[in-house]
Amino acid sequence: MTENIIKTNETHGSKEKIWNNSKKVILALQHLIAMFGATVLVPILTGFDPSVALFSAGLGTLIFHLCTKGKVPVFLGSSFAFIPVILTVKEAYNGDLAYAQGGIMVAGLIYVLLSFLIKKIGVERIKKYLSPQVVGPMIIVIGMNLIPVAFQNASENFLIAGITLGTALLVNFKGKGIFKQLSILMGVTVGYIISLRMGIIDMNIIKEAPILAIPAFRLPKFDIGAITIIAPVVLAVFMEHLGDITTNGQVVGKNFIEDPGLNRTLLGDGLATMAASLIGGPANTTYGENTGVLAITKNYDPSILRLAAVFAVILGFVSKIGIFLNTIPTPVMGGISLMLFSMISLIGVKTIKANKVECNLKNIIVIGTILALGLGSGIIESKFGITIGIPINETVKITGLSFAAIVGIVLNAILNRNENK
Repeated sequence: MTENIIKTNETHGSKEKIWNNSKKVILALQHLIAMFGATVLVPILTGFDPSVALFSAGLGTLIFHLCTKGKVPVFLGSSFAFIPVILTVKEAYNGDLAYAQGGIMVAGLIYVLLSFLIKKIGVERIKKYLSPQVVGPMIIVIGMNLIPVAFQNASENFLIAGITLGTALLVNFKGKGIFKQLSILMGVTVGYIISLRMGIIDMNIIKEAPILAIPAFRLPKFDIGAITIIAPVVLAVFMEHLGDITTNGQVVGKNFIEDPGLNRTLLGDGLATMAASLIGGPANTTYGENTGVLAITKNYDPSILRLAAVFAVILGFVSKIGIFLNTIPTPVMGGISLMLFSMISLIGVKTIKANKVECNLKNIIVIGTILALGLGSGIIESKFGITIGIPINETVKITGLSFAAIVGIVLNAILNRNENK
């Protein structure tokens, strides 16, 4: 009798373990789909190999998790901030992207050096300037600046985008348990099937693709000219890193700036970027898409992100699967991205509300300035051709969120100097 009970318990435990592992795989695939479009878009726009970009994104994520003690549920993908300078170097060096890799490696090294500096001066000195009236609007700007990109993608076919978004929202609001956590995957699946029925997906591309292929790995080349063009971008993307890590922490309910520490997240980002440049990939950065997935699923297990990273590394060699994911129509990703990026902006609003930010003139000025500069500078540039920001060199300027965050932090330090002591 006792033996039967033991066997029953062992069987039950085995089934539960299999279910938990299966659940992790499915959730990891969902994260992979969320980051895939943006990660392969950067190499497509710049000329880097998409398979190498996927491989380096997965490798970079694993490096990041190693540096941050596996505490931060972050996925790293190709950085959009480096696109203009990569294209500048590409043109200047007759299309040889190896020189851009050299510049990216130096940029990653600067990140590493910054991490050592922050460790020396202490996180507390930095944290006192990151009050909720600064962090909240920064998060809002991150989400709101991404929404137009999602809308543009959705505009290619509003019907498919609407069905995808509607399915994801329906599952998220009405679903329960694991089904609720798979709202993004369900939305993409339904959107893909509808697209397939409408004949806008060419399945022959998948059939003709080889199963396995070695990515076009390539070593970097170094030239002071390329380095001076690319390396200063670090000054612009530092604030984006800070905003992304802060947003991720707000979603999870932990302060990752303090534990494992901003120095460790910067170190992970820097080493991931250096590793990517060493093998022929674009610079890595933390991804808002995956933070949006965390906010929707409310599953913050970092091991799921690491599993997604392993899948990305494998995907770099499995060209057929990579091409299959690449056939996901743009409006499908646009519909899902509208949901993900809207969630990020809502987190910013919740940050201000949850911390009970006092509605006084000083805080209103700080919040309004960050929102105005973060959201308005892009509109002014597109309408009037005027770039609002801080020039670093002839090519690079600190603009948008980075400029808004710097101005907001300085303004808050001046107006609320008594509170910051």
